[in-house]
Amino acid sequence: MKKQIKIDFVSDVSCPWCAIGLQSLQTALKELDGELDASLTFQPFELNPQMDPEGEDILEHLSHKYGSTPEQMAAAQENIRARGEALGFTFNMGKRSRIYNTFNAHRLLHWAELEGKQVALKNALFKAYFTEGENPSDNALLVRVAASVGLDATRAQSILGSDEFADEVREQEQFYQQSGIHSVPAIILNDRHLISGGQPPEVFAKALRQIAEI
Repeated sequence: MKKQIKIDFVSDVSCPWCAIGLQSLQTALKELDGELDASLTFQPFELNPQMDPEGEDILEHLSHKYGSTPEQMAAAQENIRARGEALGFTFNMGKRSRIYNTFNAHRLLHWAELEGKQVALKNALFKAYFTEGENPSDNALLVRVAASVGLDATRAQSILGSDEFADEVREQEQFYQQSGIHSVPAIILNDRHLISGGQPPEVFAKALRQIAEI
């Protein structure tokens, strides 16, 4: 009989290390497919909740937020690109020039969980932003991505044109912040065990095996 394990993946659509962490986790889960039955739920976290609708140039943003030099940013981007490539995920750094607000994306992800399409939508949103360089705050893009994973486009449009699920998303964001989550990705196993950052697949696999035995 497979061991049951609950995974809450706290992350943001605009976080490259979250994309890496998800690819690593999914690789580990494939490896453990015969051993574990995992339920994966994405929980909201906004890296830039006060971001203007038009977004901000990503290099300017990183310089202001972290004090990074151009050389440091170039090295970090190459590290991210290489880590993604090793996991089969493409970061097209030349296509991604801005960073955006992601609140509406989180509202759609909340709805997608209710529809059983959350994992597919999360993967598609990461690809839209990091691979295709598209704007995850643009409602037309969000509707198109939702439809591409089998969600109803008219319903998605209705959600985005209203405040539906806004309270639920903010409540979840506050819950995890008050629980001590201040950086992402934060992967919480069985409501008790935390794995932080975009760890390699073998780290996830080892932790999942150990926790499943507890």
